[in-house]
Amino acid sequence: MIIALRIFSGSVDIAAALLMYKFNDLEKAFYINTLLALVGPCILIITTAIALFGLAEKISLTRMICLFAGITLILISLKSD
Repeated sequence: MIIALRIFSGSVDIAAALLMYKFNDLEKAFYINTLLALVGPCILIITTAIALFGLAEKISLTRMICLFAGITLILISLKSD
């Protein structure tokens, strides 16, 4: 499942790059890039959650909390000015 999500994410990135090339307009490229900024964190959260559910027996609670705290900080830094 994680592999499929990563392939999907990469395909979305490639499609976005092709659209930017096709339109050849800075404003449209900016909008496309903004949409990519929404897709990336969603894929990150989903793949991490899938992995953690699969590894829940092998990873301590403290490590899980640290991992989610790190992801939260990444998402906060994306939204900060």
